[in-house]
Amino acid sequence: MSKSSFRRAICASLIAMGIAGTAVSAAPLNEGLGQAWPNAQDVSANGHWHVYVFANNGIHYIQVNDTSGNVRVAFGTAGGQFLVLPMGRDAQRVSTPQQSSAADTTAVPLTSYTETVYKDGDIQLDAVPMSDGTTRFSVSPLTTTSLVSPCDNPAECNGHLN
Repeated sequence: MSKSSFRRAICASLIAMGIAGTAVSAAPLNEGLGQAWPNAQDVSANGHWHVYVFANNGIHYIQVNDTSGNVRVAFGTAGGQFLVLPMGRDAQRVSTPQQSSAADTTAVPLTSYTETVYKDGDIQLDAVPMSDGTTRFSVSPLTTTSLVSPCDNPAECNGHLN
């Protein structure tokens, strides 16, 4: 192989790798839903949780993992409606405006200790540790009157800007 043919082959390989790299980085946004460490930005509101947001066909899916990567809850939301997905350790302990928590227990919330896990311009997700060691989650829509200032960027709302 001549020197110029070798250079052309190297250039063609580098161009092909660049194109392949671009295709990989444009993976669908919902890829990784349900995984311990999905390939998505962590937009949690505090360090006790990892929150990932996926979008598909106008529906936003929010997944909450604990610090060990265990999926705790996941739900979909669109137009003020919420649907809890049947995945995660606490799937039975999520309440939304459309459904209350399905877990029947005598546990009580620990004294006024509620963490905001995720918040954007449309919703807020809170976690409440319970006396039996479990965690209850509550998701609610935000109205314009409940916001001090509107927030269009979840990373900005949750303090994850670099």
